[in-house]
Amino acid sequence: MKILQDYNLNELTEKMVACGEKPFRAAQIFRNLHSGKAISEMTDISLSLREKLCESYVDEPCKIIKKLVSRDGTQKYLFRLYDGNVIEGVLMEYKYGNTLCVSTQVGCRMGCTFCASTLEGLVRNLSAGEILSEVLTVNREAGGDIKNRKVTNVVLMGSGEPLDNYEEVIKFIKLLAAPEGINVSPRNVSLSTCGLVPKIYELAEEGLAVNLTISLHSPFDESRARIMPVAKSFKISEILAACENYFNKTGRRYYFEYSLISGENDTDECVNALVKLLKGKPCHVNLIRLNEVKERNLMSTDDEKAKAFMNKLNDKGISATLRRRMGVDIDGACGQLRRRFIAEENS
Repeated sequence: MKILQDYNLNELTEKMVACGEKPFRAAQIFRNLHSGKAISEMTDISLSLREKLCESYVDEPCKIIKKLVSRDGTQKYLFRLYDGNVIEGVLMEYKYGNTLCVSTQVGCRMGCTFCASTLEGLVRNLSAGEILSEVLTVNREAGGDIKNRKVTNVVLMGSGEPLDNYEEVIKFIKLLAAPEGINVSPRNVSLSTCGLVPKIYELAEEGLAVNLTISLHSPFDESRARIMPVAKSFKISEILAACENYFNKTGRRYYFEYSLISGENDTDECVNALVKLLKGKPCHVNLIRLNEVKERNLMSTDDEKAKAFMNKLNDKGISATLRRRMGVDIDGACGQLRRRFIAEENS
């Protein structure tokens, strides 16, 4: 089955004309899709056309099957895809708007030791329309539509490595920014990668100017490779060169995610090494207190030490903040809810 959300307006118009419909039907359908509606809910088109579309296209590619609300207001969603696979998303409220964290793959093959998403490896890539459907579904569920968006920012930091699904992710970003649709600018999109250097260079040529975020987690290649197998392929120096090129091409500063792991990457030696690597560069460090995964034998740095680590970086001229912990009481870390749900289904 195909997914209508995979098409931009021009592509959808071609599809409608090819099946004998007037071109304006495409604009109607596109608006309905970007309002989060299933094909069967599009009451402004004929029943016969809805039935015809449902013969060839998935009625509802992404459906919310579970929602958890944290004490801090964070909302965690479990989505079931049309083929039965499940993925996660997280909606976080900030002063500047609502940010939705979306998944780009079912599972992940990167093997990072602190992440639950990668425990069973990669199942499959999501299509651009499936990623978009996560946004459209949550936007509608939160009471939004095309004109009154409840999802204002998107981060590609859920299950999967976005640059490992490059073509579909790029198409998703373009669909997301469609002026006839939900129209979220690439400048309101953050893409998090563990550091696939060739793809970072490709991204710099796309002209999209998304916020590039690198999962760094250690200033040393050897220790980084222990917790992130991808580091065996790409050295930190190569990542920094790719980031510099991204800044030169887009004018956008870049970001580093740094999950603080007790006894692993939270020492003064790490502070000094980060300063040496990043001093004078147009970047920012987002420090994260690790969301502990029970299947992994890793512990989070305590709050006091985490704040001290941040202060030391700032004192030495590195722009750094400590991310507010959100959704800890609802399996907020990537992959945790999906993994628990699958285990319950199979028990």
